[in-house]
Amino acid sequence: MAAIARVYQARFETHPAVTLAITNGTLAAFSDVVAQTCQILLTTPQSHPPRSLEFDPPPPRSLDFSRTARFAVFGIGMGPLLGRWNLFLENNFPLRCVGGKVSLKALGKRVLTDQALMAPTGLAIFIGSMGFMEGRNAAGVQKKFADMYKPAIIANWQVWPLAQLVNFRYMPLPYRVPFQATCGVFWTLYLSLLNAREDIKQDGPYRAKKLTL
Repeated sequence: MAAIARVYQARFETHPAVTLAITNGTLAAFSDVVAQTCQILLTTPQSHPPRSLEFDPPPPRSLDFSRTARFAVFGIGMGPLLGRWNLFLENNFPLRCVGGKVSLKALGKRVLTDQALMAPTGLAIFIGSMGFMEGRNAAGVQKKFADMYKPAIIANWQVWPLAQLVNFRYMPLPYRVPFQATCGVFWTLYLSLLNAREDIKQDGPYRAKKLTL
């Protein structure tokens, strides 16, 4: 791990945008594989109860690598953007005060600014990019946004402030995007389930199986 960290640090210092794009894309793809695996394991024929909701996603049977590829593309695109955002927060809300003490006020401003600006923006980019990569037209993406955005942003504000508090306080700048992506494994599981349910609402169970299974 120490050797991997040294290589990552060296690459980050020379090519930060490319390093963050590759790292975030890889971790996003890994998160989706974990999410799909959990869905498969938790919805076996023996353990899966009868579907009582009209738009429950059908139980997956195998990994959908096209879905994983979409998450990878999204992660690649977001990596450099998140890197620039973390640099903005670092420059505008320095944590160290005179004497080397950590300013809790500045830390709170970082988290508040992140959750007020980047969280809604990042979620909107996720929903829009996933919709277009799934081949939906503008009306389909708009419907996806209307159905998914509100519950997802509320869930985001219940989970991510604490994770970002730890991230901004303890992680060095080069490792904040990877830390966020690693913490996002379970968040990706939630988004995957929400996205799959929306597919069924728009496409019906038969076409949605082709998109999600």
